[in-house]
Amino acid sequence: MRFLLVEDNMSLAAAVSDRLQMDGHVVDHAPCAKDAEAFAETTDYDLILLDIMLPDGDGRSFLKAHRAREGKTPVIVLTARSEVSDRVGVLDLGADDYITKPFDFSELEARCRAVLRRHGGNSSNQQRFGDLVFDPLAGTLVVAGKTIPLRNKELRLLEIFLSAPERIFSKAKLVDRLFSYDEDVSENAIEVYVARLRKRLAGSGAAIVTVRGLGYRISLE
Repeated sequence: MRFLLVEDNMSLAAAVSDRLQMDGHVVDHAPCAKDAEAFAETTDYDLILLDIMLPDGDGRSFLKAHRAREGKTPVIVLTARSEVSDRVGVLDLGADDYITKPFDFSELEARCRAVLRRHGGNSSNQQRFGDLVFDPLAGTLVVAGKTIPLRNKELRLLEIFLSAPERIFSKAKLVDRLFSYDEDVSENAIEVYVARLRKRLAGSGAAIVTVRGLGYRISLE
């Protein structure tokens, strides 16, 4: 999944980014409200982690503007304020959850999983398609009862396809979803990851189909 982290504390931002990237997520870091606005206007994110106190403004203003634009991306607020009124305020503005600093990374990960489940309308992380069972948050793929190992990019690529079965994803769109702005990659990299994922899905009843001139989609064979 692709996350936007809005946080001006560089050491905390680096630690959070590293932890999420270890889980295979793509993380774009915005140290200020201006950069956060630019990222949010040009990229689709699965989740936004938003600090309240920013050097060029208040994170609540970003949140309010994001919801006013009908931005549906779930938002978890990172705040050092523990007063009930502050927590109620950000929830009323449209935050999906909040976590008080300092926080444990395992709690942050759990809150991310919970918000993403709610946003997807699921009570479970697991997705079933054909004879495969996929848990994108746990990073597991089971085909016909057998656990199949996936590398991070393969896992996230499967997650993208299963988010909208039969939808065609262009190579450009897949690059945008799989890589952060800091990574310089070509669309040819997508061909490599698609080829690897096709091998992982053998015997699952699911196939990644090439739609000439348009991109790829996942379908049942």
